[in-house]
Amino acid sequence: MRIVLWMGDAVLNTNEYSCAAVICTAVVRESESLLQTLGGSWRRYVVRGDEQRYYEATFVDKNGRVQRVITCQQDVMGMPAATALATKASLLFHPRYLILCGIAAGIGKASEQLYGDVLVPDVVWDYSTGKVVGPNESEIRFGNIGFLPRPQFMPLDPELKAVVDRLCEPGACEFQVQTGPLACGTSVMANGHAVDVRVRSLEPNTVGLDMESYGVFLAASTSPDPKPKALVVKSVCDYGDEEKSDQYQAFAAFTSSRFVEYLLTKELEF
Repeated sequence: MRIVLWMGDAVLNTNEYSCAAVICTAVVRESESLLQTLGGSWRRYVVRGDEQRYYEATFVDKNGRVQRVITCQQDVMGMPAATALATKASLLFHPRYLILCGIAAGIGKASEQLYGDVLVPDVVWDYSTGKVVGPNESEIRFGNIGFLPRPQFMPLDPELKAVVDRLCEPGACEFQVQTGPLACGTSVMANGHAVDVRVRSLEPNTVGLDMESYGVFLAASTSPDPKPKALVVKSVCDYGDEEKSDQYQAFAAFTSSRFVEYLLTKELEF
């Protein structure tokens, strides 16, 4: 068999950013809250041949320059959908920042986490990767099933980490901001023991738990140049235990979207 290599004229690299940020959300409640930011100036943006719903807005950054931002929502929850949408949006719009905004379970120190507190992780990690084995081959067991975890970690950009660390200091801004590792997996967690076994046993300092963050970081890291910087902003809506409910989701979506607005207009460099 003869393989012919043909060099076409497709260009993924524009050598420059086309917008300030793409903001991805996973569920309707997160999207609705985000569309109320920036004075509600969002308008529909149609990409020919793409059924995805995009919205566009402009804002004035801290240096007085007008910037463009795009938002889009996944059709379904989870890491695969997050990766696919973030990758597509990154290729379409070439953003300087690829941001995930929304809600998450807070699993840090209970005395230090309240509903609506904003989590901005300095590391995101996938706790669901590993190998299914026999019950005697691993300390993690589910009945007759054992699991050997092989977590994957991705760090926050150092310049963004410096901004986040400063905003975590008391009185630095009007929001209660926490940083630390954020665990990402394929299932909704509503079992405290499972969180202990699957997450805290691997990374005790983990502050939160979601289903999309690792996918967005992965999309940013595999994008062609100029690569966007990935950033996750998720607020605490429950604690991943048996008392999990939807009661505080709207409030958490509100604080996360408003903190993203604060970052865009007051903190980030473009």
